[in-house]
Amino acid sequence: MARYRDANCKLCRREGEKLFLKGSRCFSEKCAFDRRAYPPGQHGKNIRRKVSEYGLQLREKQKARRIYGILEKQFRNYFFKAAKLKGITGENLLAMLECRLDNVVYRLGFAPSRKSARQLVLHRHFMINGRTVSIPSYQLKPKDIIKVRDKSANLEIIHDALKASGRGTDLTWLRVDKAKLEGELLEVPRREDIPVTVQEQLIIELYSK
Repeated sequence: MARYRDANCKLCRREGEKLFLKGSRCFSEKCAFDRRAYPPGQHGKNIRRKVSEYGLQLREKQKARRIYGILEKQFRNYFFKAAKLKGITGENLLAMLECRLDNVVYRLGFAPSRKSARQLVLHRHFMINGRTVSIPSYQLKPKDIIKVRDKSANLEIIHDALKASGRGTDLTWLRVDKAKLEGELLEVPRREDIPVTVQEQLIIELYSK
């Protein structure tokens, strides 16, 4: 399966903003974006070309894809599924991405980044409604309970992430119980409740051509 293997910090620099791909490092002095806030590459500092309408749309799609750590084909499939649902396609798209298991694990504060959350899910450290699930793209539904397995309750990475994060406590569509190491998806998030700086309309325009 295809996988991005280069430095994650290059992705933030390419998009011109922090995508918070490396957990606590993004908040430290080691953050590459803070030290070099220009596109990667030999000519990164000197790039001043005018961006076309298509270029803006493409960059917005790439930013969303990189935030959630999804490959191109999978992201396109999410768009087509969102287009078939009732409501606004862009909002449907973001809601589907937010309801992925790896994203919810990250939002609840059980992992320092979505990449770490994906790895924890793949290694079977979480249960959904009492059943172990190892599929990062698993779509959660309202009232689903996400719980750390008993065998994984002492994992240092989970406890360190919980200490450093309060993400799940400020999102109205999630409930987190740090003592029990469990969380719940209360409802499908609305656009105003999704804290990402993505202009989803540009993505819709790109795929609608």
